[in-house]
Amino acid sequence: MLDPDVSNQRVDIWLWHARFFKTRTLSSKICRAGKVRVNGLKITKAKTSITVGDILTFPQEKKIRIARILAFNHRRGPAPEARALYEDMTPPPAEIRRIEKSKVALRDRGTGRPTKNQRRATDRLKNIFPD
Repeated sequence: MLDPDVSNQRVDIWLWHARFFKTRTLSSKICRAGKVRVNGLKITKAKTSITVGDILTFPQEKKIRIARILAFNHRRGPAPEARALYEDMTPPPAEIRRIEKSKVALRDRGTGRPTKNQRRATDRLKNIFPD
């Protein structure tokens, strides 16, 4: 049940109510580790107060989530109720992959460290053709 009477809430409780994290302890740890940003500002306290319209940026599993707060809830309800608490502003995965690939230098296949088999073949060649 959405709570229209509440004007602000703790960030760790809201993350838990919105079902981004399985437990409130996990959401508190993420906040205390300084991995959550509220409107672009890094926070280090789980008790930081948030209001409707704030934008949260935080890591979840292997991706960065961006969510705009639309409402507050007085309990941790079912998933459809939790989805009504926020607007997901996370860019689609295709855009993220394109950005990540542009940062990584391209390398030809097989140009990394030699395998054990390749090293032994090189050693055999060196013994056949001494300097």
